[in-house]
Amino acid sequence: MRVALFQPDIAANAAAAIRLCVCFDVPLAIVEPCGFVWDERRLRRVGLDYLKGARLARFASFSAFEAARHAAGERLVLLTTQAEHPYHLVHYRPDDVLLVGRESAGAPATVHTAADLRVRVPMAPGRRSLNVVTALAVVLGEALRQTGGLTERGPQ
Repeated sequence: MRVALFQPDIAANAAAAIRLCVCFDVPLAIVEPCGFVWDERRLRRVGLDYLKGARLARFASFSAFEAARHAAGERLVLLTTQAEHPYHLVHYRPDDVLLVGRESAGAPATVHTAADLRVRVPMAPGRRSLNVVTALAVVLGEALRQTGGLTERGPQ
């Protein structure tokens, strides 16, 4: 299981995604270009000391990301408000890459076309969207639950 951010616009969200991935022990891919200057000072505010534990890969373009993903045999799962399938009604696999689009514009048509599966988080009527990291946390939790990737067991 892996998480990916497509051309993130906001440094604080990228740092929050890093923290999320470190806490769940999941690698993170950043598909550039970013909408901010990538430096530790900008990321440290939200990422705190979690930045050191990140398994982070940066890709100069979506095509470079796609080449690496295909070589690894991973399935691309796009989180989008335009998806037909609610996230909790699909079957996740350990080789999934959960991808979110830009905070300002989502994912372009080329990313939608490349996705093997598109999922959405159901929301109350009239609501537009969740923060990308909030959506990732919701879907990643379910995907890890289904694939046995959570590290602790709750009460039985």
